[in-house]
Amino acid sequence: MSRYIDGESRDQSTLFPQRLDEYIGDENPVRAVDVFVDELDLMEIGFKKAKPASTGRPAYHPATMLKIYIYGYLNRIQSSRRLERECHRNVELIWLTGKLSPDFKTIADFRKDNGPAIQKVCSHFVMLCRQLKLLSQGDIAIDGSRFKAVNNRDKNLTDRKLKSRLEHLERGIGRYLDEMDRVDRENDPHAPHRVANLERKIETIRSHMKKLDVLGEKLDAAPDRQVSLTDPDARSMATTGRGTGMVGYNVQTAVDSENHLIVCHDVTNAASDRKQLVKMARQARDVLGRKELTVLADRGYFSSREIYECEQDGIKTLVPKPMTSNSKAAGRFDKRDFRYDADADEYICPAGERAIHRMRRFEDGLDVDVYWSSACPKCPIKGQCTTSSYRRVRRWKNEAVIEHMLERLSRTPDASKIRRQTVEHPYATLKARMGATHFLMKRLPNVSTEMSLHVLAYNLTRVLNILGTTPLIQAMKA
Repeated sequence: MSRYIDGESRDQSTLFPQRLDEYIGDENPVRAVDVFVDELDLMEIGFKKAKPASTGRPAYHPATMLKIYIYGYLNRIQSSRRLERECHRNVELIWLTGKLSPDFKTIADFRKDNGPAIQKVCSHFVMLCRQLKLLSQGDIAIDGSRFKAVNNRDKNLTDRKLKSRLEHLERGIGRYLDEMDRVDRENDPHAPHRVANLERKIETIRSHMKKLDVLGEKLDAAPDRQVSLTDPDARSMATTGRGTGMVGYNVQTAVDSENHLIVCHDVTNAASDRKQLVKMARQARDVLGRKELTVLADRGYFSSREIYECEQDGIKTLVPKPMTSNSKAAGRFDKRDFRYDADADEYICPAGERAIHRMRRFEDGLDVDVYWSSACPKCPIKGQCTTSSYRRVRRWKNEAVIEHMLERLSRTPDASKIRRQTVEHPYATLKARMGATHFLMKRLPNVSTEMSLHVLAYNLTRVLNILGTTPLIQAMKA
């Protein structure tokens, strides 16, 4: 007798075959996907072919295609060709689609043609989370992360790259010309063949240089002085490693601090986070339906204008200020060593002298007041303060808003820790799901669609872990 667990024989017949539904357990997440899509009004959301055509060949229902994609991104299967294979062999997908198996072109076209509608589906699930009271009344953390695009670094050109490549090609032509001179001096019977080969190489290089000249004209016309050849919307962005970078997109997220659900997201090709704070904070506030909100972000988001606009909208911000003082780097006093007297509208310098208001200037789009003291030339500690005749202190007219924010930040010592453990967790999960790869689609609108599917799969996984499959299904049907 065998000491192993035996399986059923492949030749065994059954009197009453099992139903397909019996292969899917009650707690299987695929049941939640099925109910979620069935409860959506796909025509109102804007899916194409939600209303069947009266003539022609019948199309697949948008609900079927949407279920395939949500299941795929939920299980790290983003490729349309892989999804086609899974529709033939995966019992869960066979159950989900009712044994339908669209070809990969149909699957890919659905994602390409229904981008805005798919993004609305992601928003609908966030609203469902809000109805289930899963979005707390706590803080919201905002951050951005770089995601790789379908564009190799060699296919992205900047001024420096273009200049370097042209110099490299010019050196190549010089080497070949020197080689031709050397061949002419030698008494070699194969010289004509060698010269012809060198001439072909030189002509190839010159042809390549002409293409680079054309790309240089496009580079001059580009507003950010970049040209990407594979994905025109992708941009070169620096990463944390020194001397490294990638060609991709900057994905912004606002994450709830309690359940780590992504409240809203956005995809941009701006390399910096400096101008993203107001946009993301307002989106998060509108999604949550709250009049007041506290937002945490890292120092990459610090912008006086952005912080001021958030405060005017009732959004409290906690953003550290970057330490970029040239005076401090040189070992001299920086602005923090000057105390501002609001009643007298003047600064008290480290030597105890009064730096009074002198004038107002318009710098970098901001109204800036300038202060300095008449005692600067004879000050005994002037060498520790400035190398100029006078130490000028600049103050934005709404600087009080920034000071209040920094004071509030100092009273919240755990703000940085809360931000990191809140917003960096979803990014790690999203990138782990994507694997060592990149976005599968090109152009910013299509990449935004693909990111919405990733965010939807992430949020759905979180809610399933928090509530469980059956309670979530009951909540969606209620």
